[in-house]
Amino acid sequence: MTDVEGLIMALVQPLVRHPEAVKITQSESDRFIEFNLHVAKDDIGRIIGKQGHVAQSIRTIVYGVKTGLKKRVRLNIVDA
Repeated sequence: MTDVEGLIMALVQPLVRHPEAVKITQSESDRFIEFNLHVAKDDIGRIIGKQGHVAQSIRTIVYGVKTGLKKRVRLNIVDA
């Protein structure tokens, strides 16, 4: 688990009812390191929040992480 994955887990697990269902997959493109966040179906609303405020706050924190590479970090919340 990378530091970014650990950060995402630390931010997301306290917010959900099923922390054991939280899963993160990682992929890379030319410009981004993408982290895909998977949560239980009934927890998706807790992660997105009212008008997307919770998701935006999580993304703001994660996007501030410096990876040491010239790629930017992107967080996708995957709707299962």
